[in-house]
Amino acid sequence: MSEKKFIDGLIVKPPRDGAPDYVVGKLSMKREQLIAWLQQQSGEWVNADIKIANSGSWYAQVDDWKPNRQGGGNAPQRQQTGGYGQQRPQQQAPQQAPIDDFADDDLNF
Repeated sequence: MSEKKFIDGLIVKPPRDGAPDYVVGKLSMKREQLIAWLQQQSGEWVNADIKIANSGSWYAQVDDWKPNRQGGGNAPQRQQTGGYGQQRPQQQAPQQAPIDDFADDDLNF
């Protein structure tokens, strides 16, 4: 396993108390520090995993996994989890088409 790499200038936090369910986390970026770190990286993309330490602190760790080009390039299967390591519910296709029984005026945007 390679050495763990962290992203300078990027802070990951859990959602604030009272945040809606669809808010799964919060990112804060210290612009100058993040830009300086990004300029030191190679390649077009920088991938990161959002993780939770044993202490409960959230953090981002660089994901530098590369596919095995010799053996077919199959990616390892990853278990999808929600916040705090809980299993994410599986999305199911609707059984029938949704009923459009509201007026466009009901939308709040």
